[in-house]
Amino acid sequence: MLPRRRWTLTGQVVCLLLCACALDQVLAQIRYSVPEELEHGAFVGNIAEDLGLDVAKLSSRRFRIVSGARKQYLEVNLENGILFVNEKIDREELCEQSLVCFLHLQVVIENPLELYRVEVEILDVNDNAPSFPWSEFNLEITESAAPGSRFPLESAQDLDVGSNSLRSYLLSANQHFVLDIQTRNDGSKFAELVLQSPLDREQQKTHEMVLTAVDGGSPLRSGTAQITVTVLDANDNVPVFDRSVYRVSLVENAPRGTLVLKLNATDLDEGANGEITYSFSGHAPPKVRELFSVDSHSGEIRVKGIVDYERASVYELYVQAKDKGPSAVAVHCKVLVDILDVNDNAPEVILTSVSTPVQEDAPPGTVIAVISVMDRDSGENGAVDCQIPGNVPFQLHSSFKNYYTLVTSEFLDRESVSEYNISLTARDLGSPPLSTRKTILVQVSDINDNPPRFIQPSYTVYVTENNAPGASICSVTAFDPDSNQNAYLSYSIFDGQIQGMPVSTYVSINSDNGNTYALRSFDYEQLRNFQIRVQAQDAGFPPLSSNVTVNVFVLDQNDNAPVILSPLPRNGSVATEMVPRSVDAGYLVAKITALDADAGQNSRLSYQMLQATDPGLFSVALYTGEIRTIRRFLDKDAIRQRLVILVKDNGQPPLSTTVSIILSVVDSVPESLSDFGDLSLSPQPPSNLALYLIVSLSTVSLIFLVAIIVLAAVKCYKDRDSLGGYALSSLGAACSYCYKVCLTPESAKSDFMFLKPCSPGTPRNNAARGADNLALSSQSRCSSVNNGATTPNEVKLHSLSFLNINLHRHSLSTVYQGHAHTHTQGNYPVHNGTRTRTGFFHNGAGGMKALGSEQEQMETCCACRFCHFALIERERGRKCVCVCVRARARVCVCVFC
Repeated sequence: MLPRRRWTLTGQVVCLLLCACALDQVLAQIRYSVPEELEHGAFVGNIAEDLGLDVAKLSSRRFRIVSGARKQYLEVNLENGILFVNEKIDREELCEQSLVCFLHLQVVIENPLELYRVEVEILDVNDNAPSFPWSEFNLEITESAAPGSRFPLESAQDLDVGSNSLRSYLLSANQHFVLDIQTRNDGSKFAELVLQSPLDREQQKTHEMVLTAVDGGSPLRSGTAQITVTVLDANDNVPVFDRSVYRVSLVENAPRGTLVLKLNATDLDEGANGEITYSFSGHAPPKVRELFSVDSHSGEIRVKGIVDYERASVYELYVQAKDKGPSAVAVHCKVLVDILDVNDNAPEVILTSVSTPVQEDAPPGTVIAVISVMDRDSGENGAVDCQIPGNVPFQLHSSFKNYYTLVTSEFLDRESVSEYNISLTARDLGSPPLSTRKTILVQVSDINDNPPRFIQPSYTVYVTENNAPGASICSVTAFDPDSNQNAYLSYSIFDGQIQGMPVSTYVSINSDNGNTYALRSFDYEQLRNFQIRVQAQDAGFPPLSSNVTVNVFVLDQNDNAPVILSPLPRNGSVATEMVPRSVDAGYLVAKITALDADAGQNSRLSYQMLQATDPGLFSVALYTGEIRTIRRFLDKDAIRQRLVILVKDNGQPPLSTTVSIILSVVDSVPESLSDFGDLSLSPQPPSNLALYLIVSLSTVSLIFLVAIIVLAAVKCYKDRDSLGGYALSSLGAACSYCYKVCLTPESAKSDFMFLKPCSPGTPRNNAARGADNLALSSQSRCSSVNNGATTPNEVKLHSLSFLNINLHRHSLSTVYQGHAHTHTQGNYPVHNGTRTRTGFFHNGAGGMKALGSEQEQMETCCACRFCHFALIERERGRKCVCVCVRARARVCVCVFC
């Protein structure tokens, strides 16, 4: 092997940039030419500069080259963009005897995706000298051979190609032979030895020459072989082929033993001199000897190996024939075997891996992969068509010859399909067609395009009061269809206030799992329900969130015992009530009014007699708390009766309280009723309005008392004038008033229960010693807190001095009428279904004058002391207030007066 010259790349590297367009991505082709056998690190080209790329971004854009070769012959330095030799290239190993040799590379750059095709031509260097299969050839030629006879010689082989391949043969000087150099169809050369002058065995039996094969490289390389010619005695006749050149066709992949051709040679001699044998000539290539065989007797040429059109489309066979006589001379013929292509190669699919996974928000037209296909057949057998299914959001576009790009045809949604198995089918146009399928896995990467979703539109939870701090309230759950950190959720509670306090002082939430906890013990009586808003936020960028409302209802526990509102002990002693001895059975002695701060069944109260001086004398209503007489009083009954009433709620377990009351049995009601205030004032539950009213009245009682006296005097004077001479008594005279009070335990305020109209009944007369006489008749209706029972409660007031008040209770139809020794009488008749208000006054002659009337669907109470005819109505907002006019008497005044 001649010394290899140093290859200088300057001026030898050819860079050709061909631009093409595949959708929105620019595909370009670059061609470099480099010699074979370069050492590692040898410069090929600055690929970054030739493509116009920013060298600083090669790494971040994942610049890489993909080759279909078995070895990675070339590589790119990402720091400077230089393409260099990674492994020594042997052209003869890579491309064999092909006239052109290319390394096909695909350059892939991401962000955005760009694809380039690079062809590197491997140039041959003269690193191989021609060589003969044998170092010595022996030829036998009869002395009778005529000048011009040809004798083929074994061909020399040179692995190099082009100008470095075998170019010529040289023969050493001699007197009888010359060389004739011929060229085969594939461009290879072979030599024939031509007899130039007759031979004479008697003068020289052998002739020796040197055959030299020379290539066209620089420097020249050559190989030699020794030729020895033996001269034989004359043979009269030699075999003759019927043709000098034969041409036949053979389909590739023909089975072994297939007959290619039967040669026919004739010899006019007889006997052994006429028997012909066939064989390959000495210069038949070794490859031919591997694929074909010649029958020495019949001359049949048959297939011996696998004939492949893709390796060679034509074969040249050199066959010789000679007889068996002494001094036999061989004759030669050439057989050209054309190989016919059949569709025996399925397309080959080579996938260049690119952007995978692909983001789900990638726009349509995004290149996913570059695919190259190849079919080793020819013509239509080598034409390939590629297809993918139509039910995937991808399309296949042809870019270069036999190159396809797989692109997106629409936006992807990872939450619907996270990956695609795309079946690529490459089918040639042969008959029958052959196809190849390759599955391309495309994974879709997630982006944060979905906010969290709660499994419920809102949450309603119930928490029993008196819970322990830290107790779990509920668990809110949200899910995010995204993946990885885009689906990692954290929970929080929106800032807000509950009863003026930050919501963070009431509840907390576990940010990881959404479990919500109470930070304090809830009290149903203070806080019955509240609302919080919980937010779920993912960890994507930018983060997405959603929120949900949690309604928390506090459930009541029976943690409050009943509270007695009336009767209340006075001055620290037991409450006392007076009962006339003459009352009948069923007389309402007193009413126990209680309140339970709980709700529902926990606040449903029941009353029962726990202790009594005489259990057979009094009874208490189970649900109203009314204490009534069971029978009339007897002389033997104690005048002081002590009752202990148990008030119990309906909770589980029930809570209770007791109240004691002293009942004093008297023959008549004393003039000064120390307990009238207890009766006239309705039960006072813990109410801001009631407390405000009590404090206000107690504060201004003295001022209000004086105002009442003055206003009453002025009013009476005006009324006297308006009646046209009908005189009214002065306030100094004794007056008698009759009105009815009903206390309702269900009301949170101390209001009068307004009366329901009833039919007029026979009045019961009671003498009064005052100057004025005012009569009222009505039927009362009092609803109890629990069972809605109606109980009449009517009282009569007499005054022994300024206003003398007496209390009496009668049955449902009882009408009280007060008679006074005066000249004025006011009467308020009440009729069924309507209320009629009419004022009548004596005019001194006993006549009556109607002052006015009003008929409405209303319930009534009592008449105001100052406006007289104005009724006290719940619907109009007028409420009765009993105001002390003097220390011993009370009058009814509406809140407007």
